[in-house]
Amino acid sequence: METEILKEENNELTEEKADNTEKTENTGNIENTGKNENLDNTAISETEQEKPAEGEKFDWKKELRDWLIIFVSAFALAYAITHFVIIKTEIISGSMISTLNIDDHVVANRLSYVFSEPKRGDIIFFAYPDDESKTYVKRIIGLPGEKVEIKKGKIYINDSDTPLDEPYLHEKPVKSDWGPYQVPEASFFMLGDNRNVSIDSRYWDNKFVRKDQIFGKAWFRYRPGLSLIKGADYE
Repeated sequence: METEILKEENNELTEEKADNTEKTENTGNIENTGKNENLDNTAISETEQEKPAEGEKFDWKKELRDWLIIFVSAFALAYAITHFVIIKTEIISGSMISTLNIDDHVVANRLSYVFSEPKRGDIIFFAYPDDESKTYVKRIIGLPGEKVEIKKGKIYINDSDTPLDEPYLHEKPVKSDWGPYQVPEASFFMLGDNRNVSIDSRYWDNKFVRKDQIFGKAWFRYRPGLSLIKGADYE
């Protein structure tokens, strides 16, 4: 009898454990279901936030303002570059052939002489001393305070016995004499590479270019073709 009673008690305990296990599993399923529903709701909420509000009107005033800001900024940048950084010119005379030819389009650097002085052999753009509304391009030959003299077509600086070496000349200069001429301080004596046809310091009323009349040093040619423009190195 006692054995049968113990067996019945054990069976009841086993059934209770099984019931508790089922309850635990059901509770876990319910919790997981709730979590999934929360995730779904969150995803729906985020999707709804990404969608633009229905009936939202196009703000053409804002769009116009944005484009206007872009246009004005681009114009201001271009103006600053062309007035303070570079100068663009087209060569219209043959005075610098073969270094610069007619119809060449050239960019000069306005900042070349901010921290340095112009040198002999540099090719520069400047305001024509007899009419500053015109832009000329020539090569620097005489420096401030120097004495320049031409004998039989050759350049002599400060009574030197040796003429200036000019490998850039377009052709052999005519054997003519000119000078001597003393270059004023803070000024430069200019000649063209096509010496026989160039109208330069030899023929101007004001025979020198002041430093404050210099626009910039020739930098590169961009039409036809792209190439750097190098001055002569006399140092």
